[in-house]
Amino acid sequence: MEVSQTIQTAATLPLLISVESVAELLDISPRSVWRRLSSGEMIEPIKIGKNVRWRRQEVIDWVEAGCPIPVIERKGK
Repeated sequence: MEVSQTIQTAATLPLLISVESVAELLDISPRSVWRRLSSGEMIEPIKIGKNVRWRRQEVIDWVEAGCPIPVIERKGK
């Protein structure tokens, strides 16, 4: 793929993706995404009003890193 095509393709992809899109990227069901999030095995999404979205690049980076369990930072420690 040429650089111009890569840039054009990247420009048309959304920066934020839904649970359905995350599930598709991971080849699991949306319910499995929610289950993994609840158990702390999934990177945290962001909330925009009532909508929950993940940053596409964060999901891709997380997968490329081998889907490590996220480290939860505790406030005040």
